Parts: sequence; C-alpha cells; structure tokens
Amino acid sequence: MKLGSRFGWLWAAYAVSAAGTWLAFDAFALIALLVLHAGSAQVALLASAGPAVGALLAVPLGPWMEFRRKRPVMIAADLVRCAALLAVPAAHFLGVLGFGQLLLVSMVVAAADLTFTAASGAHLKSLVPRAGLLTATSRFESTTWTATVLGPPLGGAAVGLFGPVVTVAANALSFLLSALGIRAIDGAELAPERPPRDTTRPRTADLLDGWRHLLT
Repeated sequence: MKLGSRFGWLWAAYAVSAAGTWLAFDAFALIALLVLHAGSAQVALLASAGPAVGALLAVPLGPWMEFRRKRPVMIAADLVRCAALLAVPAAHFLGVLGFGQLLLVSMVVAAADLTFTAASGAHLKSLVPRAGLLTATSRFESTTWTATVLGPPLGGAAVGLFGPVVTVAANALSFLLSALGIRAIDGAELAPERPPRDTTRPRTADLLDGWRHLLT
C-alpha cells in the first residue's frame, strides 16, 4: 500500500535517528571506561540514568504532547540530541570532558529520544489514512527492530575502527539528518483541537495526569 511521500520523509527521519542511536549504543560506557577511567559504580549509574529519566517522563509526556504540533517537537528533539552529543567530542578534544557532563548528556538524550518517539508515533495519524495505519506502524516497528539487532554489532565495529568519541559524533549527525528529513515534509500541520481551557503552557497538573491515573 502506498503511503505517500510525507510518510516517506517521516519514516526516513525515524530510521536514521534509530540507526544512529543503536550504532552508538555502548559508546558512552566505553568513553567512561577508556577515556575517563570510570569505576564500575559510575558505569552502572551512566547505564541506568537514561532509562530512569525515560520512566519518569513516559507517562506525563502523553498529556503534554496531545495538544501540540508534532513536527516542531520532533525537530526540537533532534536538534537537542545533536547539540548535546556534539558537546561530548568537543569537550574531549578540548580536554575538559568529565563524568558529570557525560551523565547529563545521557539523561538529556534519553528525554529527547522519548519525546521524539512519542511525537512521531502520534504524527502518523495526520499523515496516513486510517486504512494505512497498520502498514505504517509495522514499518516503524520493523525499522526499530532492525536497528536494535544490527546497530550494536555495527557500532562495535565502528568503535573499534574510529573510537567511541567519533561514534558519538556520528550519532549526532544522524539526528541532524533526521531533523532535515522532518523539515522536508510538505504541507502545513494542523494544530490539534484544544479543550476550552488554555493549554498553551504546560501545567504541573497536566504533567502529572498520567501518573495520577495509574496511581488511582
């Protein structure tokens, strides 16, 4: 089933960002070990910080995302990831890279990863007719699992050839390409219908709606 060029750009952007993410999957841990000579406790903290941020944001993100245009959110998430990751090789080459920066970047990237994924999935509904949603979703899932399976071993080879810092820079480039792909989607994105009250600014109550629902 043909899903159109607009979906094609979104799919390409998602694919290149997923490939970059999984290509550099172990790069931060290797930088911590090989460059910063971090201990096992620090490496464990680095590995858990990103998933912890994701767990905290996953539920509140839905209500926040619902009434916002998705493309600007995705582009912003890509640019945030690109800038945060580029700060790592820049700091390394300047000789000022520390474990604190690496930990902060991992959390920022994890939050932006989750934001991009949530926005891209929600944006499918406006790009693809209802009859094509199953096909579109299956292509996204296939892309995710292909990147998950092939990314780490290819990333290991890249780290062996170029080093973990260069691999992080390549990951940053993938997010820049993703942002350009989303920017290339033609046609204006309609603003979602808003409820009667003003939701132009995020409110604490909005961000806690998901967690409140689960706890109830």
